[in-house]
Amino acid sequence: MSSNDTVGKNEIVDSEYENLNNISLAGWLDFHQKNVVFDNVSWMGIPTWKNVLDLWIYQELVFKVRPDIIVEMGSFKGGSTLYLAHLLENIGHGRVISVDIDHSNFVASHGRISIFTGSTQDSGIITQIKKVCAGARVMIIHDADHNKDTVLADLYAYADIVSKDSYFIIEDGVVDLFSPQSVLGSALGGPGPLPAIREFLKSDRRFVADRDCERYLLTYNPNGFLKRIHT
Repeated sequence: MSSNDTVGKNEIVDSEYENLNNISLAGWLDFHQKNVVFDNVSWMGIPTWKNVLDLWIYQELVFKVRPDIIVEMGSFKGGSTLYLAHLLENIGHGRVISVDIDHSNFVASHGRISIFTGSTQDSGIITQIKKVCAGARVMIIHDADHNKDTVLADLYAYADIVSKDSYFIIEDGVVDLFSPQSVLGSALGGPGPLPAIREFLKSDRRFVADRDCERYLLTYNPNGFLKRIHT
């Protein structure tokens, strides 16, 4: 079979949808950022600024890890917080701690949700989180300040509390894959999560990037599913 035969078999033949042939993964991510994520993604009516394929991976990890505590850093209105609480409710175990510098827009409500208001780098917040998580099976999802220096500082500050075989998920490293002139690449105006992740992994061999979590290709978290493999 020639390469042309292969291309032909993958072409869309319905004229209503033929424009899909011309959309690359990068084009989809750009479209999602401009037209979908901020206005058209929600969980139970609450805005949820996520790529839904990443959320599918989250439910797989929650079921596998069965964490006692999920620390969510950055929550906005709480759509993803409620999503995580519902996952934990479905398996009958665990709770979510939302850490955000400002909870004034937070509207999620569930018995498995606790709120800590403050910066992830506030020494009081770090102390509280470590105290609450002591002896627990912990997963962390980082959607706080995406500046490289802050992400790296948070990785170093909280890595110890992530349990073996659990995850420290760093979101939105996708911004570092795009040029500064693009919609995604201009989101921060400087280095973001991805270079922080790579620097962290060079210095902390307890963690590896679990690339299997990127198997759907369309992820906002490249190299961001950090699995702790050593105590």
